[in-house]
Amino acid sequence: MRKFEANVQFDAIDAAILRELQNDAKLSNVELANRVQLSPSACLRRVKLLEDGGVITHYVALVNPKAVGQPGTSFTIVNIERTTPEALRAFEQAVADEPRIQDCFYVAGSNDYLLRFTYRDADDLERFYAEVLSRLPGVVRSNSMLVLRTVKRTTALALRSELRQ
Repeated sequence: MRKFEANVQFDAIDAAILRELQNDAKLSNVELANRVQLSPSACLRRVKLLEDGGVITHYVALVNPKAVGQPGTSFTIVNIERTTPEALRAFEQAVADEPRIQDCFYVAGSNDYLLRFTYRDADDLERFYAEVLSRLPGVVRSNSMLVLRTVKRTTALALRSELRQ
């Protein structure tokens, strides 16, 4: 079975399958096969190879934050007191255990982490700061950017064939 790596070139059919599934992961195998012009059995084999190779890691339902009462989004830069392996592990475990934090990135430069979370209103945001952010291990400083309007948001990755040279 072929294992995919970061530098492996997908063929046009693999790329078409990934594009279609990134747009709608609920497609039936028959519909996906029709869209990429394969037989259903060949399509299923390709999808299975992409899953087994770690290219497709999982399938999710994306929830509209506004529809569930969380219209605000914050991107928060966090600096921690020390960046020892133990301090990083403690911070990262606390973040992993906090369901309200949707994304956490360890970043290069003058800051340590970038977090993304959603909130209901100003009171909820204040509560998040008091009950979650200020209690994360080692936090010495944070700086938030509150989103006014989302211009573009996607979970789809541009595939090599779509990238500009």
